[in-house]
Amino acid sequence: MADRSLRGIRLGAQSLQSEDGVVFMERTQYTYTCSKCGRDTELTFAADAEAPASWECRTCGGEALLQTPEGQAEVDHSGDKTPRSHWDMLLERRTIPELEEILAERLEFVRARRGDTSRAAKSA
Repeated sequence: MADRSLRGIRLGAQSLQSEDGVVFMERTQYTYTCSKCGRDTELTFAADAEAPASWECRTCGGEALLQTPEGQAEVDHSGDKTPRSHWDMLLERRTIPELEEILAERLEFVRARRGDTSRAAKSA
């Protein structure tokens, strides 16, 4: 029992399992080249896994494309949605005159709370 004691082992520093009898999956390395900065990134996937055509660059966050023997992989962006901003979503619900009216009401309310009645009287 004394030889199996865990005394003196730092937590997380070493694994208590051995790799004896473990058979690893076959692996394949793929190269991705960033379209912005030109940096190559080597990624390892399981041999039976399908590598994605694009990957996010670790350096600049740009789109890195898979390098194939024929050249770079083609990425189809036709199904991508353009991101909508908060302003775009607001304009779907309200018109510009409605927004101007709401802004005027809120400014009047804030000025009245502050006690700045001179500006509130001028705008009315």
